[in-house]
Amino acid sequence: MRVAFYAPMKSPDHPAPSGDRTVARLLRRALREGGHEVELASRFRSWIKAPDEARQRRLEAVGRKLAARLIRRYRARPEGERPRVWFTYHLYYKAPDFIGPHVARALGIPYLVAEASLSAKRAEGPWAFGHQRAAEAMAAAHSIITLNPDDVAGLDPAWRQRRLAPFLDTAPFRAAGAARAEHRAHWAERAEADPRQPWLVGLAMMRPGDKLESYRLLAKALRGLPDLPWQLLVAGDGPARGEVEQAFQAFSSGASKRIRFLGEVKPEAVPGLLAAADLCVWPAIGEAWGMALMEAQAAATPVVAGKRPGVAAIVRDGRSGILTKLGDAATFAAAIRALLTAPALRRQMSLAAAEDMEREHSLTAASERLTHLLNEAVGL
Repeated sequence: MRVAFYAPMKSPDHPAPSGDRTVARLLRRALREGGHEVELASRFRSWIKAPDEARQRRLEAVGRKLAARLIRRYRARPEGERPRVWFTYHLYYKAPDFIGPHVARALGIPYLVAEASLSAKRAEGPWAFGHQRAAEAMAAAHSIITLNPDDVAGLDPAWRQRRLAPFLDTAPFRAAGAARAEHRAHWAERAEADPRQPWLVGLAMMRPGDKLESYRLLAKALRGLPDLPWQLLVAGDGPARGEVEQAFQAFSSGASKRIRFLGEVKPEAVPGLLAAADLCVWPAIGEAWGMALMEAQAAATPVVAGKRPGVAAIVRDGRSGILTKLGDAATFAAAIRALLTAPALRRQMSLAAAEDMEREHSLTAASERLTHLLNEAVGL
């Protein structure tokens, strides 16, 4: 069926890479794999960084005008060429949907929302307007599709909620996992890393806030492993790179040099990097679920991560990795130690990780689930 797709936070063809853009693109691919025609309804961005009710009201006015324009455009089409479903991805107080509910209501089609979150503390104060508009859109939705278990608690139980497991295109990671030796040789040369030692890999943007705190906790945890052989390959860059490098300063020079900063790694090189590593390590402070954790497992690399609801939904503790108490450097270090000293267990987890991703978190699995939800929405 024809689907009008919209992402108010960041359009899937926005030039700046981010996890949000990645998920938006994956959703469109999954819908298309199910045989649906997906058109980008609008590139209008309603997201704002800081609270500003006057600006949000101006954005709402623009959104209503765009909605009216879309309604006229769709009504001018033959009935068979109009969208049968409106699909909005990522709706919350900083990025309300000022377009979708109006278009869906005017056309008489179901309004679906994927990844919607509400925080009661935003109902009053400087973000109250955005919170209210986001809540109104969610109340108008036929279904709210949740990818992150953390989001469920804030949603009204009366709203129809449907689960969609986080997912990715497993194919390039599966291929990389099958060619691990080649990728390890490549990264040994490129990163000047010792292939005889176990490699840990961390893959995340370097920005203030939760990402920086995760990097700092990782550095603290690794200081508890001076007696074990390991090297850490860090893929990522950003405005907090200086602070990140400072956190790892003890590992960055002389005979004790154990860390390799790779900078930003191109997306096409990420599968090989993850496949080349022995463990993916990430404290996951503030993570919804962590796309890199899924990518690592799809490349048959076990994970050590902080335990959050979203992370626990993609990493099977004790099967495809180890989840630790969030923010606890000592238990994080203990988990890394447990796997570094148990190569047979790592191999077992490697197989389980790839199997789980393929079965439950692949593009195909998501496509089947989304088709079911679309059919449900239109009454098929």
